[in-house]
Amino acid sequence: MPSNEEKPTPELKRIMVTGGAGFIGSNLVKLILKEHPEYSVVNYDLLTYAGNLVSLKDVEDHPRYRFVRGDVSNLHDVKQAMDGCWGVLHLAAESHVDRSILDSGPFLQTNLIGTQVMLEAARHHRIKRFIQVSTDEVYGSLDPDDPPFTERNQLTPNSPYSASKAGADLLVRAYVKTYGLPAVITRCSNNYGPYQFPEKLIPLLIRNAMNDQPIPVYGDGKQIRDWLYVEDHCRAIMKLLEEGKPGEVYNIGGNCEVVNLDLVKMVLAELGKPQSLIKFVKDRPGHDRRYAMDTGKITAEIGWKPEYSLSQALPKTVKWYQDNAQWVQSVVSGEYRDYYRKQYGDRS
Repeated sequence: MPSNEEKPTPELKRIMVTGGAGFIGSNLVKLILKEHPEYSVVNYDLLTYAGNLVSLKDVEDHPRYRFVRGDVSNLHDVKQAMDGCWGVLHLAAESHVDRSILDSGPFLQTNLIGTQVMLEAARHHRIKRFIQVSTDEVYGSLDPDDPPFTERNQLTPNSPYSASKAGADLLVRAYVKTYGLPAVITRCSNNYGPYQFPEKLIPLLIRNAMNDQPIPVYGDGKQIRDWLYVEDHCRAIMKLLEEGKPGEVYNIGGNCEVVNLDLVKMVLAELGKPQSLIKFVKDRPGHDRRYAMDTGKITAEIGWKPEYSLSQALPKTVKWYQDNAQWVQSVVSGEYRDYYRKQYGDRS
């Protein structure tokens, strides 16, 4: 080939990201556009209360990005948006446990029916790789001396949210076994980082502390969670998209177990706020006591491990919320304020 002749541009692989305007989804979309020039992205999101296109304002005109508003439980619309896609990253979900306790209906519709619709559309389009992004909560709760969850743990969900995700995971398994769909299931621990809706623990702590408002802590505050920085999670998803084995489940965790009350105190210390802001409230029904993840499988098979520790990423996260107070204000709608009062206002 003559040296002055242009080389052909490689054809882009199109990926459909459901829930791409949400917390993990928006971080994932940005990471793909920044670090993976071989992919284009179709962001499919219904824009419910937790979906916010402001989070993606800096990439809305990117040549490899397209947004489609739609419901994952609408087969016609999903098929249309998925047309021409090589892969699917399925993140769209109702994910807040407290909301599932108040009303489980939307969780079954989005997480269970929506996943079945996504799988059927993926089968129709002969998708080459389907990633089901799930949660450690499907495993249930650990006792203090139990070993961390492995991918072989039985599914024993304890909330309507986690039950709906466990059901979705089983549907994915069924489509792999029955139809040969090349799907992978990921189960992550608690995520934190930029663009997280302020009903979740860490952004709620930061926002309330910044405004010198009481910080609600369920029960005795001694529940234990494993914390995973969202950027680490997104990189794991992309590695599994490319290297994960169809039909397999992979745990994704931060290898960072922390007692909830200790986490609250860490955030207060980072912001220079007093511990007197802590307000213990009545525990929620069926509250899992401890989550912990064994990530040996994903490390051994594809070489992924988290890059950030909590001591590194928590200050980054706090600073992001300090620097982006306008974003926080834009997502704290009247609906959220009403929900916040309903959820915490009568607990004492």
